Amino acid sequence: MSLDTVLTRIDTDLEQSVDRLLDLLRIPSISTDPAYAADCARAADWLVDDLKSLGFDASSRPTPGHPMVVAHGGTGDKHLLFYGHYDVQPVDPLPLWHRDPFDPQVQDTAKGRVIRGRGSADDKGQLMTFLEACRAWKAVYGTLPGKLTIFLEGEEESGSPSLIPFMQENAAELRADIALICDTGMFEDTTPAIVTMLRGLLGEELTVRGPDKDLHSGMYGGAAINPIRVLSRILGNLHDDQGRVAVPHFYDGVQELPDAIRAQWQALSFDHAKFLGDVGLSVPAGEQDRTPLEMLWSRPTAEVNGIWGGYTGEGFKTVLPSEAHAKVSFRLVAGQDPD
Repeated sequence: MSLDTVLTRIDTDLEQSVDRLLDLLRIPSISTDPAYAADCARAADWLVDDLKSLGFDASSRPTPGHPMVVAHGGTGDKHLLFYGHYDVQPVDPLPLWHRDPFDPQVQDTAKGRVIRGRGSADDKGQLMTFLEACRAWKAVYGTLPGKLTIFLEGEEESGSPSLIPFMQENAAELRADIALICDTGMFEDTTPAIVTMLRGLLGEELTVRGPDKDLHSGMYGGAAINPIRVLSRILGNLHDDQGRVAVPHFYDGVQELPDAIRAQWQALSFDHAKFLGDVGLSVPAGEQDRTPLEMLWSRPTAEVNGIWGGYTGEGFKTVLPSEAHAKVSFRLVAGQDPD
């Protein structure tokens, strides 16, 4: 069997493949917002129908959250499982979008042709590469390329609360010789890569409560505690002056990068100045004794993802809020204890 023939078929059918991806991108499968629950289910059903058209035995499986899509097909000595997720992150703030985020378009840019639309890069675009590869293989050879399981979840962008219970309940069905994850990136267009490490995620929402009601700063300013001030001090103390996370015992169990892997990464000639410059920055903000690639690929992090409290509308309101809130997330690595 010639792989070149399959690759040629992929190129020949690229326009139709992109059209299918655009159809999936039009479904607003935002997992973290209950208002989009029906759309998440619709995305799962769309994928089930597409997998069935390829000859898979596919179904949408209910969970306490959003459905899991599980499909089996093909034959072979080795059993491969492909994982991806069909849900997407919220689109706020909408004013920063040039068009409806769920009305995707193929556009020409200075960096080449791109698809602009929520989910195109995370993770519907990658997910569909698996399906389109199977489609091209079957078009050429009439069969699927081996014994395959496709496993797609709908809660990755909201912490995957149903994932582990579902895998435990269906361990025998999902057991495979190798599992491949399609939710990863490329170092650059011309450098092949196999991603072998992924950081985990822990998210927390914090609320600081002070007075039992909002207060007028002319009457209580100075004497009453301001929850925003307390929360700002807490968040400001998450890191030290060298970029290290200052949470006690945060680095307990964190393993050092093997020298051989560090040497491979150094040989990539990563241009961190350009990497930051592309988003309007110039100075790496993480641990100062680590290389930028170590910060990105092997070191744990703490980040503030949102903060709010008091009056934030147009004009000014001299109020001491009764509450202040923040969302904080941590990228975790092997050896760390999330608790």
